[in-house]
Amino acid sequence: MKKLLDKLKSEKVIKSDLVYNAMLKVDRGDFTNSYPYYDSPQRIGFNATISAPHMHAYALEYLAPYCSEKIHILDVGSGSGYLTAALSKMINDTGVVVGIEHIDDLYKKSIENISKHHKNLLDNKKVILINNDGREGVKDYAPYKIIHVGAAAETIPQHLIDQLDKNGRMFIPVGKANEDQWIYLVDKDEKGEINKQKIMCVSYVPLTDKKKQLKGY
Repeated sequence: MKKLLDKLKSEKVIKSDLVYNAMLKVDRGDFTNSYPYYDSPQRIGFNATISAPHMHAYALEYLAPYCSEKIHILDVGSGSGYLTAALSKMINDTGVVVGIEHIDDLYKKSIENISKHHKNLLDNKKVILINNDGREGVKDYAPYKIIHVGAAAETIPQHLIDQLDKNGRMFIPVGKANEDQWIYLVDKDEKGEINKQKIMCVSYVPLTDKKKQLKGY
């Protein structure tokens, strides 16, 4: 894992110690058996993937300025659970990170994955995993200073905008499958006004309903 992170640091994908240390504390090998230390996305079943390490690093770097202790974070489409755990490390396990995943088996697997070396996060409710449609967010723990979305939405879900805290940031891929997709940074200022910034072209699996995902979209 360290060799992979050192490579990303040398390529200036990882720029901060905060991101480097958070990713180092969560072993990607706990979350996929398929080439965990390759810088490429890997299939985890059910037409889902664990994102490439460089995309996780980009996400964490863009979210790092919004990290502080005891905040609430939402990870939509939490999949394997890797980034959910890494987000907890970004805030020194002091707040609450809610991961939401609508595929039942992935939800169960993410509990197993995190429990391998970070069961304390689940036991102490620093990480809370929920089996539901991520497009609806999770009202019970809102508002969220940070929202990360791990699949591409055709449009930014209003539920997620509503649950974003003032002075908070959402990192979300937007676009249709097999068409151009872009990462958007969605920032909400102290007055509740929204600013959207398009930052990079990407390729993510769609953020869709359970039936479409299981059928292969």
